[in-house]
Amino acid sequence: MNNIVVKVSRPSVIGFEHINRYWDKTFELIAAKILPGEYYVTQENELITTVLGSCVSACIRDREMGIGGMNHFMLPITTSEKLKKGSEAIVGQATRYGNYAMEHLINTILSNGGKRKNLELKVFGGGKIIPTLTDVGIKNIDFVLDYIEQEGLNLLSHDLGDIYPRKIIYFPQTGKVRMKKIQDLHNDTIAQREKQYLSVLKNAPVEGEVELF
Repeated sequence: MNNIVVKVSRPSVIGFEHINRYWDKTFELIAAKILPGEYYVTQENELITTVLGSCVSACIRDREMGIGGMNHFMLPITTSEKLKKGSEAIVGQATRYGNYAMEHLINTILSNGGKRKNLELKVFGGGKIIPTLTDVGIKNIDFVLDYIEQEGLNLLSHDLGDIYPRKIIYFPQTGKVRMKKIQDLHNDTIAQREKQYLSVLKNAPVEGEVELF
């Protein structure tokens, strides 16, 4: 059988050219893989995927337009003056924090034709995968649920807490999510990387770039 080569087109929404996108053979769709501090929005029939430890991801879409996206944040909130300036140069750093990750994701959906009244959400993550680590997962959970309540957003479902990492696959056009709890880590790679990421995140200047998975 001849191999089928599928050309991955440019993102349908401007500003996401840096996101890792590839052809997923299982679902026969273009997939966007996001890392901590990243988010992705699409108007096309694509999937978005990530792996979560104590981080949280919100899957948000306009149910009428089909435009939607997902974020991935590690810490619940920041009040850094450097991030209040709204500079495009620091969006990547800002969205590692929940308050900015939620605002950037929602605003991008709205600025590309979505309507706030049509938004629906599903949220995942916040697992305590490192027993000796801080309760950052719980703080992320408390933040995202409080944010949704305060903003009056339509939360359809959630899977939060527990002790396992999660692999999330989100289909914005339909709103469907496939989630797998990773109960056998084989090794402590995910836990160690998240621990290192959190340590660097708390001690490094906001301007620093950090990747996890």
